[in-house]
Amino acid sequence: MTEPIISARGLGVRFVKGRKRNLRLREAFMFGGGNRNPNGDGSFWPLRNLTFDIVPGEAVGVIGKNGTGKSTLLKLIAGVLIPDEGSIAVRGRVAPLLELSAGFSGDLSGRENLQLVATLHGLSKAQIKAKFDEIVNFAGEQVEKSLDTPVRHYSSGMKVRLGFSIISQLNHPILLVDEVMAVGDTEFRLKCYDTMERLLREGRTLILVSHNEGDLTRFCTRGLFINEGHLTVDGSVQAALDAYKGPVPVV
Repeated sequence: MTEPIISARGLGVRFVKGRKRNLRLREAFMFGGGNRNPNGDGSFWPLRNLTFDIVPGEAVGVIGKNGTGKSTLLKLIAGVLIPDEGSIAVRGRVAPLLELSAGFSGDLSGRENLQLVATLHGLSKAQIKAKFDEIVNFAGEQVEKSLDTPVRHYSSGMKVRLGFSIISQLNHPILLVDEVMAVGDTEFRLKCYDTMERLLREGRTLILVSHNEGDLTRFCTRGLFINEGHLTVDGSVQAALDAYKGPVPVV
């Protein structure tokens, strides 16, 4: 039996009002998520009691309404968040195609940010040099023309294109994708689709957060439906989508 590349057991994370880290994450990702059954200390659990395994090469769609913990789950897998209960074991390096412009410094140029972010994700100077032209060409003509301009002058779409171009060059076995393909023009989305399909053919493991049914059915064979912080359906993509669109199952 193939050993899981990602294993979650009773996974839960608690956000507490008054903790700087948790307030920031709550404001950024959880507003509008409905009732979280807050405790007397102002805390709530955006995710709780999640148990699942993902084996190498699987393509898994994470489905649910805004504010139901999908992005929080990706952050737990990426190691950005540490669980407050249970465990998450990740057996392989992660290429995070999420918050693609979060690591950029507005005062640095696109060229400098490319080198910085690629280095932070483990690419050597030689690898960056070898891949530099490919990264820039993928990002597109607008980014190429502004490569020596401070990133603070970039549009959000330009930042996403540059970020995707960098991260998609990583050889890490696990891909985390959070609504990346919803940003940018049609030409860029098609390039993203081609890249995703190539990476899947190479045997990468994909965890995709999206509201786009076409993207989910195109790339994923398995779906996790998260409702109010709980894993409600773990089955086919269609079963997860049906649960998302229909009456919420009783658990």
